[in-house]
Amino acid sequence: KGDLDFISGLDASYKDQLLTRTGALKMQYRDKIGMETCPYLNTEYLGILMDTTAAVMRANPLRDIRIRKAINQSFDRKKMISFLRNGIGTPGIYGMVPPGLPSFDTTVTGYTYNPEAVQALLADAGYPGGKGLPEILMSTTKEYQDLCEFMQGQLAESGIKIKLEVNQGATHREMVAKQQLAFFRGSWIADYPDAENYLSLFYSPNKAPAGPDYTHFSNATFDSLYNRAGKTVNDSIRYEYYKEMDRLVIENAPVVVLYYDQVIRLYGKNIEGLGRNGMNLLTLKRVQKKNTIQTP
Repeated sequence: KGDLDFISGLDASYKDQLLTRTGALKMQYRDKIGMETCPYLNTEYLGILMDTTAAVMRANPLRDIRIRKAINQSFDRKKMISFLRNGIGTPGIYGMVPPGLPSFDTTVTGYTYNPEAVQALLADAGYPGGKGLPEILMSTTKEYQDLCEFMQGQLAESGIKIKLEVNQGATHREMVAKQQLAFFRGSWIADYPDAENYLSLFYSPNKAPAGPDYTHFSNATFDSLYNRAGKTVNDSIRYEYYKEMDRLVIENAPVVVLYYDQVIRLYGKNIEGLGRNGMNLLTLKRVQKKNTIQTP
């Protein structure tokens, strides 16, 4: 009731009321509410601990790259975005670097839903149809439980059994930092608008808890490219290094990229000059509020 000034983000409690499945504002609100979206520099993913010496990785099937790749191809990201996020977001079918950055390139191809490839990978790993494959524990938080349950259901269709563990946010973050979770939900919002910020998650000197390499990914070629990129001032050359690094991440599958987020701003039609940006920074310098619109 009354005026809507401004809302940033989309809460599950009202997304179905306001938006269609394709992410458009429902017709009955278009004369009262304005909506703007743009790519948000936030990649949502599932991390896989690559440190085989960790207790949670002993005899864990995720040690096998074929199982990691099978999981990556066992669920439909497009359907997940449509049904669980009302079309807000871009399916994670590229690398870790999200749309909205100048170095983003669709030639960095990630994983898509491919049941036939999954079955081939499972059979090659010695688990035809998932037979004999141990149950895999996936750790998440309450906010992302619906996404993980969606994945759990789709992976089960391929014969990959997932057990969900739902943690409190602070507990979850602490366990990730201490390498106590083998398969965990994560997200990375850019601190600054450059792909290096995302690729730093896989640079081995950044291994957690000292840095943001929560998967403990370690690859000598990747580290070399990362160091070369950091010394390169030519944007075009540096972007090529970024793409090579992102492809290495995809090839080794230490993460399951879920989706790239979107900024969504809802505002009353009496608000002007709000604007938008990929860091979702709120700048009020040019914002003006016209006479209040009365609504029944």
